[in-house]
Amino acid sequence: MKPRIYYTKPSITEKEVAYATDAVANGWGERCYEYIDRFEAAFKAHLGVEHAIATSSCTGALHLGLAALGVGPGDEVIMADTNWIATAAPVVHLGARPVFVDILPHSWCIDPERAEAAITPRTKAIIAVHLYGNLCEMHELREIGRRHGLPLVEDAAEAIGSMYRGLAAGSMGAFGCFSLHGSKTLTTGEGGMFVTDDYQLYETVLTLSNHGRSRSQTKQFWPEMVGFKYKMSNVQAAIGCAQMERIDELVRRKREILAHYRERLGSLPGVTLNPEPAGTVNGAWMPTVVFAPETGVTREALLEAFARENIDARVFFYPLSSLPMFDDLPENRVAWDLPGRAVNLPSYHDMTGDDLEAVVAVVRTAVGVRAEEREGLR
Repeated sequence: MKPRIYYTKPSITEKEVAYATDAVANGWGERCYEYIDRFEAAFKAHLGVEHAIATSSCTGALHLGLAALGVGPGDEVIMADTNWIATAAPVVHLGARPVFVDILPHSWCIDPERAEAAITPRTKAIIAVHLYGNLCEMHELREIGRRHGLPLVEDAAEAIGSMYRGLAAGSMGAFGCFSLHGSKTLTTGEGGMFVTDDYQLYETVLTLSNHGRSRSQTKQFWPEMVGFKYKMSNVQAAIGCAQMERIDELVRRKREILAHYRERLGSLPGVTLNPEPAGTVNGAWMPTVVFAPETGVTREALLEAFARENIDARVFFYPLSSLPMFDDLPENRVAWDLPGRAVNLPSYHDMTGDDLEAVVAVVRTAVGVRAEEREGLR
């Protein structure tokens, strides 16, 4: 059998191993926060933001930020219907209601017009998710937030390395959050990061992240509010420090892989990949291929074709409103239509040229076979 081509795995070198080993052996006592502090400093410097807090997950970072904004029972939070459940879950946990709106067909990110139309007196925030490294229409969304007095939150879980008009994804909203899961471009195994330029919001989140204990409180074990336990460990942060020292290399390799797919697949009729409009840089976390309806290529057929070649492929996110815990919203037509004719392609850093061409061959064959079948029916 051919060696497995995975859709994702982390890039780990001797540097990450050395830093993690040092944290395990020596990162205690006075050094128990050393790598955490270093990691947060490196992360905020890279993004160009004032404050960063390492967390146990991106979901935790989003939960903390929304709680600090005062999201609670009876509130509504607007987001794209095409997302992973992790964007909606903190809203539900806080007793609020996620409001799902349709996506743009070219970026697969939230449609600003639909977002504005969904605003009600109960709306507390809008979440902009930069799906697969693609960028939301941040200028329009920020203007909507300004007009209605609503905070715009950036879920940049998948968008490290993405840039919008010279600004890093995650740095443009009331706060941003990132995933450091093992599948991401930058990883600590599990983990996340909360970032903001708002000092008061930063202080509130910092307190909430440590059981409600303020760093200015002189009493030991004296929480001032009921908080959460969303801190990152020093060992995880050590891995993150090593990854941050390689961040340009990590993002560059992701972009090289997407560029290869674009070159080899972008000219196929009815095939589109992650966009990169003028004035943006796509961090290319997850190269994704979308097939036009007329190609006849479906998600199921393509997944079967990849499986025959021992290649992983990942399904495009199902609309959140199609999940059993939410009400169906088939009127979000783009969000409901795209998943059936789209897949995420393998893109881990160590993929060889042969690996990439094996993936390309499956897609080209799928499109070619369907084209031949249509021609034969004429």
